[in-house]
Amino acid sequence: MRWEKAMLIYNRKAGKEKVDQLSDAVAAIASEVGELTLVQTTEPGEGEKICRERSSDYDLLLILGGDGTVHECINGAAKSSSPPEIAILPGGTCNDFARTLRLPLQVGKAAEQVLTGPVYDTDIGEVNGRVFTNFIGIGLITDTSENIDSDEKERMGKLSYFLSTLRTLRQAEPFAFRLKHDEGTVDSEAVMILIANGRSLGTAKLPFAGEGIHDGMLDVLIVRQAGLSLAWQVINGGDLTDYRESGGVIEYIQTTSLRVETDEPKGIDSDGEIYLQTPADISVLPSHLRFFYGDDAQLAESE
Repeated sequence: MRWEKAMLIYNRKAGKEKVDQLSDAVAAIASEVGELTLVQTTEPGEGEKICRERSSDYDLLLILGGDGTVHECINGAAKSSSPPEIAILPGGTCNDFARTLRLPLQVGKAAEQVLTGPVYDTDIGEVNGRVFTNFIGIGLITDTSENIDSDEKERMGKLSYFLSTLRTLRQAEPFAFRLKHDEGTVDSEAVMILIANGRSLGTAKLPFAGEGIHDGMLDVLIVRQAGLSLAWQVINGGDLTDYRESGGVIEYIQTTSLRVETDEPKGIDSDGEIYLQTPADISVLPSHLRFFYGDDAQLAESE
C-alpha cells in the first residue's frame, strides 16, 4: 500500500459526468490507499479552506476539477504546514495545468498515472499574496475571460474561449504600464501582459521553450498591438519569431520577480480567476509543491 491516507476533493457542480469521473478516480486509486477521504465542496472558497486546514494530515491530495478548482485548492495546500504530494485529475474545460504536467485528460487515466507516473518538485507563482500554477494575465487575456458566455462555455467547451477572443479584440485598448523586473524597468503601453509559469493557455501550447515549471523563472510576454493575427498567434501558441523581429511589437523577458503598475487599476486574471487588481507584485516560488506528472514528463525534463 503506497499511501496511508489520501484526500480526494471535488466540486459539487456535478451531474452524471462528474459522478462517473469520481467513480473512475476512486476505482483507479483505492487499492493503494489505506484510508481514502472524499470531500465535496459546495461553495466558493471552501476547497481552499479545506486544503489549508486539512491537507497536511494526508500523504496524497487529489484534486478533481478544472483550472478554477485547482487554483482554489492549491492556494490552500501551498499555505498548509506540510503539503502532501498532489495529483491533478482534469475534470474541467481546458485543464491547462494538467496539460503542462503532461497528464492524460481523462480522469480515470490521470488517476492511474498517480500509481506509475513520476513526482517532481514544481515551481508555482505568487501574486499579491496569492499563488497560481499556470499564468497571470493583464489586459486582453483578462478581458477575454470576462467576456466568456457561461451558457456558450457549457455548450461549446474550449471553442467558447476562441469566440470570446474574437469579441474582445474588437474593443481592445492599450494601457500604460510600468514593469520592474530583475534586470531593469519597462515603461510603455500594451494591450496584454502575460506572466507564465505553465505551458498551456486555453488548451494551446504557449510559445516558450522548456518546461517552465522547473526553471525557477517566470516567462513574461508584453504585447503592444491587438491585431487579429498577432493575438491569435499569442493566445494559441503559434510561432512568434517574426513578431520578435518587428521592432518591439512583442517583448519577452525571463525573471524571478516583477512588479506591474498601471495608471488605472486593472483586473488580473490568475489561472482563469479574476479577483485581483494592479499594482501586482509577482514572484516565482521555486520547487514549492510536489506534483504527479504524466509518464513522458521525465523525458521532457531531461531534454
